[in-house]
Order: sequence, then structure tokens, then C-alpha cells
Amino acid sequence: MSLLSRMNRKARISLVAAVAGGVALTGLTVAPSFASTTAPPAVTQSADEVSTQAAPVTRAEMLRRAKVWLTANNGAQVPYSQTSVWKDGYRQDCSGYVSMTLGLWKSGPNTVELAGNRDLTTPIKLANLKPGDLLIDADGSNTTRHVVIFEGWTDGSKSAYTAFEQRGGHGTDHRTLKYGLDAGSEYKPYRPVNLSD
Repeated sequence: MSLLSRMNRKARISLVAAVAGGVALTGLTVAPSFASTTAPPAVTQSADEVSTQAAPVTRAEMLRRAKVWLTANNGAQVPYSQTSVWKDGYRQDCSGYVSMTLGLWKSGPNTVELAGNRDLTTPIKLANLKPGDLLIDADGSNTTRHVVIFEGWTDGSKSAYTAFEQRGGHGTDHRTLKYGLDAGSEYKPYRPVNLSD
């Protein structure tokens, strides 16, 4: 076992301070060296670190943001793409769209993370859906997974609802849906954590 590993933390700190002091007394300059002339990489935050920093957004503000993409493309809806990013920095797919409405990091988490990350959403009961809540199908592949923004029930029977979505082959849409209402549906209801009443 080396001398350094046998020393306690306080002793190691004192040793480092003494060595640094000795270097200072001798007038030596110690500077980091880089193998190349390029700057070291910038420190960036991971999605997990950023996701917890999303500012609260009201349900009304979230739905207002959802409406923006209906006409953001010179009066037309934002086109759908899993690889392109819209002018506001968000991916042009369903989860990027939801991320924009919630003010999450750019370009946004994917559908699986929206459903599974408890810093982003919490599972709720279908009967508890409120405007701005989400219905998410996180199963399958990138061609079958989907998320929609619940706006409200069409009537007291709760057999259909209006929703906002970013869907393939169309783009941003506002329409009546039944996703998640049938028994055994892969669509599950979630409440965004940063959504406030």
C-alpha cells in the first residue's frame, strides 16, 4: 500500500497544499498543457440534469403554445419529422412538439423518456385527465410510439376527446381522438410534472 493511500484525507490535502506552496516559493509556474491547440470541450448538462429545471407552465399557456404550431409554417402546420428541428429549436415529431409546449430542454426528450422519467411525468387515472395532460403510447418502435396532448372531453359520456398532436404524414393537428379509451390500449394517461393549475 502506498504512503498516499495510507494517509487520511486531511493529511493528503495538507500535503498538496505544502507542495503547491513550495512550487510558489521557488517561482515555478505550473500550467496545464494540452496536446493540441484546440480548447477543451465545453461542459454540457445531461438531459436528466436539464429536465428538472423546466419552469412551471400553466395549462392555459401549454395549450396556447400547442396552437402556435398549427399556423407557424407561414399559416400552415409545422411538418412532421423525427430528424428535423423547427425554428424554435424543437424536434418536429410528437415528443418534440410536447416538449415545446412544456418548455422542456431543446430538442426535447423522446416518447419513451416522456413516459418513463418521473422528473417529467407522473401516471394518472384516465378519469383524472385535465387539459394539458398527455396520453402516451411508449411501446413498440419509433414508427408506432406516440404522444398527444389532451384538451378536453367532447361531452359528458367521455367517449372521445379533443387533442393536439404532431403526427406523421400530416404535421401539427387538432382533432377528436379516442386513443387510450379502449380496454387494453397501449396509450396511458400522464400528468406533466411542471404543469400547474
